[in-house]
Amino acid sequence: MKSFLPFLLLLFFFPNVLSAHINFPEGGRSAAMGNASVALADFWSIHNNQAGLAFYNKTSAGFYFENRFLVKEMSLKAGGATLPVGSGVFGFELVRFGNELYNESKFGLAYSRKFGDYFAAGLQLDYLHKSLGNDYGKKGVATFEAGLMTKIKPDITLGMHVFNPIHTKLTKYADERIPAVMRIGAAWSFDKSIILSVEAEKETSFDPSLKLGLEYRIIDEVYVRGGLSSNPGQYTFGFGINLNRFTIDFASSVHNVLGFSPQFSAVYNFKTKR
Repeated sequence: MKSFLPFLLLLFFFPNVLSAHINFPEGGRSAAMGNASVALADFWSIHNNQAGLAFYNKTSAGFYFENRFLVKEMSLKAGGATLPVGSGVFGFELVRFGNELYNESKFGLAYSRKFGDYFAAGLQLDYLHKSLGNDYGKKGVATFEAGLMTKIKPDITLGMHVFNPIHTKLTKYADERIPAVMRIGAAWSFDKSIILSVEAEKETSFDPSLKLGLEYRIIDEVYVRGGLSSNPGQYTFGFGINLNRFTIDFASSVHNVLGFSPQFSAVYNFKTKR
């Protein structure tokens, strides 16, 4: 019970920073950019917007870790892989949040495809599982998520994503449901060295959140990033390095009250560089 207390206190006083644990954006790159990720096409599109996998179009495997507010009971771990097949790209991911007393997990199988050179759509089937320890029970449910991405110009990308639009019921007796989350945003690329990303997010029962992120390539294969978001209000920063076939990204978000949440991700590309 002692190890469960920090989570309970955070849940009571700051519910909006703990919402949709397993659907929180992933990847050190987007984490450093205020989590404005819906219009970014990279490996972590497998979680952030499956439509982006069609533009990424690489055989890769990756791992992500976040230690939210430096509380070990609130750590999030995720891993996945992408595989181009024919005219589309398949992907799968595994996500786990929490510890043995309280945890949420997700398994997702995705498919993304381009329609022409400038438009892509993606769909992912999910199995979600929540456990309250051996004495309090567990529950698993199925749902889905989907996304669209389009390049209206070579340097401007629009993205849209919805998670769990059917508002899946988790328990009958309390009418507890998995929240639905909708996101829309855009990314601008300037001179191939600067990317500006903006996003709006609306989750069931919470006010909209606005996000802003910036990425700057300081030298070949080295990037610095920064961002901010509202509801919850926080700012973010980080950097990334491409090492041959590895892409390594470090980031952290900072909440004015709860403090730092460090993030790390690593992706291995089996064929070419990002």
